[in-house]
Amino acid sequence: MSKKTQVKITRKTNPRIPTLIVVLKEKTRENDAPIWRDIAIRLEKPGRNYAEVNLSSINRNASENEMVLVPGKVLGAGMLGHPVTVAALNFSVTAREKITDVGGRCLTIEQIIDENPSGSGIRILQ
Repeated sequence: MSKKTQVKITRKTNPRIPTLIVVLKEKTRENDAPIWRDIAIRLEKPGRNYAEVNLSSINRNASENEMVLVPGKVLGAGMLGHPVTVAALNFSVTAREKITDVGGRCLTIEQIIDENPSGSGIRILQ
């Protein structure tokens, strides 16, 4: 890891983020899965640039029983009409309730890495 990358990672105020970035990069190398490298690069950016995705956007862009990854926060605006597995850095309380009410699942990014190390079949929403 270069000195510039180390400085960028250590400046994060959330202690979970630097650890997650390192894990994502390791999984990229282990599983030859470029999706995890893409997410790591997005999380290295400032927190104000992280994605904030509403449920209405997930409903429009994801089909039933699809895996969706949000490199940021899922917000509860809108309705979800079908079950979807959503992995994100954070969820609002209402988003978590609405996802589970329709039979979907809420996972952390760490959990989806464990479930699907190859990253196949995952849609990234930004």
